[in-house]
Amino acid sequence: MSNTSVAALAETRARGAGLLLIVAIFALALNLRPAMAAVGPLLDLIETATGMDSATASLLTTLPVAMIGIGALSIRPLRRRLGERKGILLGALLIGGACLARLFFSGTTGLIASAVVVGVGVALIQALAPVVIKRAFPTRFGTVMGVYTTGIMGGAAVAAATAAGLAEAVGWAWTLALWCAPAFVAAVVWLIAARDPAAEEPDRTAVAEATHPEIPFWKQGRAWSLILIMGLGTSAYTLVLAWLPPFYVDLGQARATAGYLLSGMTGAEVAAGVIVSLAISRFPDRRGPILTALVLALVGLAGLVVAPVSLAVPVVVVMGLGIGAIFPLTLILAMDQIDDPSRSGDLLAFVQGGGYIIASLSPLAAGLLRDHMADLTQAWVLMGVGVVVLGVMTLQFRPGLPKLS
Repeated sequence: MSNTSVAALAETRARGAGLLLIVAIFALALNLRPAMAAVGPLLDLIETATGMDSATASLLTTLPVAMIGIGALSIRPLRRRLGERKGILLGALLIGGACLARLFFSGTTGLIASAVVVGVGVALIQALAPVVIKRAFPTRFGTVMGVYTTGIMGGAAVAAATAAGLAEAVGWAWTLALWCAPAFVAAVVWLIAARDPAAEEPDRTAVAEATHPEIPFWKQGRAWSLILIMGLGTSAYTLVLAWLPPFYVDLGQARATAGYLLSGMTGAEVAAGVIVSLAISRFPDRRGPILTALVLALVGLAGLVVAPVSLAVPVVVVMGLGIGAIFPLTLILAMDQIDDPSRSGDLLAFVQGGGYIIASLSPLAAGLLRDHMADLTQAWVLMGVGVVVLGVMTLQFRPGLPKLS
């Protein structure tokens, strides 16, 4: 066989391995939100069956989000011990196992415990997958990150749209438990795809630290700014994910309608993720796209206050486009700050860790408001203020800033 033929065969195999890795990443991403997104449309059923009040029920979203944050902060030693391959596999298995457990442990304690385990599993994947993406696809990083975040939003959309119908057919516990199947399938696909060397390389952090000492991120102001940006942006997502369906049920809408509205919003988030993946390479200055997304989110939140029923469909679509673009754009903005894949993964873990801990407070705060005021309007208003603050903070990230160390 000629050298040309060997080179062509190697290139074909590399492309096939790269495509399989993208498929695996997408399959994993699909499982990062359903365990939370399926809860909202069923919340009244869950509260009736378990006796939870709104604040306690909010823990089914708050705790996974908080665990995502805590897990991300501790991901560096876990990555050194497990590596990306084993760490991501463990994350998928934890998500699948926690969903399955909800069939057998459907009381308050069991549901809350499973929410914690789901959060740990999601934390492992969310902290490690971007490192794999940046290493395996250095020239297409923004595009593949768009595919990844689109998968996250797509999983949430499917879970929200199918929750009410499945609950009528098989009950709410089975509806939550069925999401174990795609998680276990994703684990198998990842096992196959992760055999490719592009999925992981040996950790060289210790060598890098010896030759180029690193400044801890907690000593770098820009890293803290990224935490607040991530936290406020994700707060909008978690708030709507947890409380949009109950908000519409409280307004007299059918449970299925409330689920479809959440699904419509997450469908718009999927569209936003696709748009970001296709267009982000044209915007080296990330501020323009981020500010555009924030305006859309703010318009949607205003609609929930002013005309939530009469303008329900346009409100959720506009809000979904905004929130759906904020998430991938903030991830890309964070990973823009460092070129080295492993070090940028450490930064992303730090940013997601603090950001998700902040974001975990928004569903809990809304649950407390609902218990004491029987209305979520103030939650939307407060989130709108947070979106404005996020926009002001984004302005500092002009192109040409020196990289973080």
